[in-house]
Amino acid sequence: MKYDGDGEPTLRVSIEEISEGANMTINGDVIVTDITGVVEINNDEGNPIPVSGTVAVSGITGTITVSTNSTSMDAFGRQRVSMPLTLFDSSHRFKDNGLWATSTVTGGSAAFSTNEGLMNLTVDTTANAEVVRETLKVFAYQPGKSLLNLNSFVFSPSKSNLRQRVGYFGAQNGMYLELDGTTLSFVERSYVTGSVVETRINQADWNIDPMNGSGPSGFTLDITKAQILWMDVEWLGLGTVRMGFVIDGNFVHCHSFHHANKVSTTYITTGSLPIRYEIKNTGATSSSSTMKQICSTVMSEGGYELRGQQNGINTLITAPKAITTKGTFYPVVAIRLKSSALDGIVVPSAASFLGTGNGINYLWRLMVGSTITTGAWTSAGADSSVEYTISGTATTGGRVIASGFINSSNQGSPSLELLKEALFQFQLERNSLAGTANSFSLEIASDTDNQVVFGSIDWEEVTR
Repeated sequence: MKYDGDGEPTLRVSIEEISEGANMTINGDVIVTDITGVVEINNDEGNPIPVSGTVAVSGITGTITVSTNSTSMDAFGRQRVSMPLTLFDSSHRFKDNGLWATSTVTGGSAAFSTNEGLMNLTVDTTANAEVVRETLKVFAYQPGKSLLNLNSFVFSPSKSNLRQRVGYFGAQNGMYLELDGTTLSFVERSYVTGSVVETRINQADWNIDPMNGSGPSGFTLDITKAQILWMDVEWLGLGTVRMGFVIDGNFVHCHSFHHANKVSTTYITTGSLPIRYEIKNTGATSSSSTMKQICSTVMSEGGYELRGQQNGINTLITAPKAITTKGTFYPVVAIRLKSSALDGIVVPSAASFLGTGNGINYLWRLMVGSTITTGAWTSAGADSSVEYTISGTATTGGRVIASGFINSSNQGSPSLELLKEALFQFQLERNSLAGTANSFSLEIASDTDNQVVFGSIDWEEVTR
């Protein structure tokens, strides 16, 4: 019987009608006797066996079915049969899609390629030239669910003093693939000690498949070609992170970072992180270099249930917002992340307003990223990641995410409802590279001068 493995460390064998006293031998290791049901196959030291080639079975009658206990399972060992919930996806069809913050250092640039449908991140030969691209949101890891991240890219050919990275990471925590000069590594970055500590595993030391042709998959990785990096995260503070590449439709498992029963605290501060691409000259280089950023996605496998803390803010019942000039938008209520909580996950869940008067027409809109002229931003509470303003007097910029018309008829309070299915679409954004938070605001215009309105925004704080 032949088994073509995909580089996985554990074999699952279903056996029926086993003869009494039967022994199973795989790769020369006697595993177990009197086998019934489904068993995990390990060697004499109790370690999983990376199986490839011929599986020798002796003294067993009946049917044997062999399958991998690997990428067909999620990070918690569940078979991947449920519909994953997409928390984020990014592609570039007509332009930079606006889902990323960009930081460049002299000699670095980010440009959209119309024909390729991707972003070219380019550095010249100058020492310290750099481009960093990071998502405007961090992604909601939920304890007990596998978080699957895929990123496609093309690294620039390796050269001295050139470093390139892609993965699920920020400035302090996360996991990524790195090509530094000619050295390719998987890296775990942790801030649990109060300073950044990186555990770097070079390709030759990947503990599942080094992708050099000698591993279970048989593949040889050409890192100069387009690649799809995948990883799934079992956080819970001390779970396993599996990393590898998708090649010919196969999830090739290359390395696992294991932590349970090995560490004395969390291995990273949080499992809720952004996606990030980096290219940097660590010294002067011989020529310019371009890294291609293509597509990214983050999925919560098995769905996601919002279980955060509910909060809300509103104009005072005794002090409605003045809409002084007709046809002009006024910020009625706005919220944003605190500067001390830029990696918080906050999801606006509802907005409402009430226009006074009878028969007045109002145009409402929900905005992201508006610049709001206001007297003050106020903390929503010591245990909250949010600050708010109800004293805004003017608004500029931003993008409209929802809008509509309502007529005040004195017959009820108009309600603006955000679809539950789209909640993470409205998640509060920030630019961690600049250290700023984007506002989320309810803005109102009327067709008549000197009107007043009431408004409110509710939100759920997933991180708390």
